[in-house]
Amino acid sequence: MNDLRTIGVAPAAKPSNLPEYSVGEISQAVKRTLENAFERVRVRGEISGLKRAGSGHVYLCLKDADAVLDAVCWRGTAGRLAVTPEDGLEVVATGRVTSFPGRSKYQLVIDSLEVAGEGALLKLLEERRRRLAAEGLFDADRKRPIPLLPEVIGVVTSPTGAVIRDILHRLADRFPRHVILWPVLVQGDGAAAQIAAAIQGFNALAADGTVPRPDLLIVARGGGSLEDLWAFNEEIVVRAAAASAIPLISAVGHETDTTLIDFAADLRAPTPTAAAEMAVPVRAELLAQVMEDTRRLVDCTHRMIADRRTRTEDLARGLPSPRRLLEEKAQRLDGWTERLMNARQPFFRARTEQVARHGAALRTPQQQIDRARLQVQHDGVTLQKAMERSLAGRDHALQQTVAMLRPSTLIKLIDYRRLHLDRLSGLLESYSYQRVLARGFALVRDASDQPVTAAAAVEPGSELVLQFKDGEVSTVAASGPGGKPGRAAAAKPRAANGGKDRQGSLL
Repeated sequence: MNDLRTIGVAPAAKPSNLPEYSVGEISQAVKRTLENAFERVRVRGEISGLKRAGSGHVYLCLKDADAVLDAVCWRGTAGRLAVTPEDGLEVVATGRVTSFPGRSKYQLVIDSLEVAGEGALLKLLEERRRRLAAEGLFDADRKRPIPLLPEVIGVVTSPTGAVIRDILHRLADRFPRHVILWPVLVQGDGAAAQIAAAIQGFNALAADGTVPRPDLLIVARGGGSLEDLWAFNEEIVVRAAAASAIPLISAVGHETDTTLIDFAADLRAPTPTAAAEMAVPVRAELLAQVMEDTRRLVDCTHRMIADRRTRTEDLARGLPSPRRLLEEKAQRLDGWTERLMNARQPFFRARTEQVARHGAALRTPQQQIDRARLQVQHDGVTLQKAMERSLAGRDHALQQTVAMLRPSTLIKLIDYRRLHLDRLSGLLESYSYQRVLARGFALVRDASDQPVTAAAAVEPGSELVLQFKDGEVSTVAASGPGGKPGRAAAAKPRAANGGKDRQGSLL
């Protein structure tokens, strides 16, 4: 036995009478056992870990102080829940317990959901109110005024309850208006979605459509418990009321009932009947008010006219008679007319004399022509004298130029220029390098015919050309001790001019 363990061989298993199951068989057996034992249960616990999948399914956990139970609510059921699940909400979930073989876990499949007790509902209501208030949905500055006399009133309520009859009866008593009813459920599954859809539907109506767009909305319901009124506390309803472009009156429950839609609405009515009273004024009271205002306006107008008449009469007493004013102005006009007639003859006589004086000072056209002829003659004489002076100056300059062009003058100028050229040629000859070569110096060039001015510029073995006064000699540079250039190799004499006429260079 010890030897077998040493070499790693396991001992043979003992035969057993226990049946052998596969993993799938065990999982299915557990699933059937759970579903048969807990086919319909109610579980109370606090919601935690709430997740909404993209498919619409809702996954959550129900927990208490002792344990945690996974739960799932399928998409078709999640849309019909009476309570919207939220983290921290204590609920009672109804459903069946089953297992999920893919994860080896059990879970509760929820069919319905309700809040566990009124205290939990109030806690959820307060938390939701604070959250929505923080978003500004309940601010007073966003509330719109209610129209004084709306033409069309939209009512969102149940079509079978007493609420709609109370509203219609009160409107008929006070001021009959056109009422459009949008029937909805006011409690139970789907009530919140229908109420929100009704508010949004009224706002979506076109102003000039076949169905008139209401000027005022009333969302109403009779009294009930907190659970019965819970649809009006749902977030979807509150947001729809806050986003309504049409002024909205909330009339849910009795005077002591408060729902979240009351905070989001533009006006809260304690009862549906009170909402109808707030929506329209009393027609008889309006008529009486109009008649009273008309009477007061007429009396005020009469008093104002009488006061203006009295003031006009008082002012008229202080004014002079219009006839006397006209008579005085007419007399003054006659005086001015007489003075004008008397002053007309001297005025025209003075103007005639003035015209005669100016006429005498004017020259006739013949006089102007004669004066212009004299001016032209004077200008002609001046121009002729100027031309004569100019021609005389030009003649003198021409004579000087002719004198310079005489042969004797040109010969003197040529001799002077030849003498100056000879002086420059002698100076150039004195600077020629040929004079230096005549004194025993030589000009060294490399193979490219460039002057060599330093020994360091000569490479050993390079060909050099030495130019003397009487000719050129080719040689090869040799290296001396230490790699320095030494004596040149045997030179080959060239022709006196290297076999060709070579022009001297100053370099």
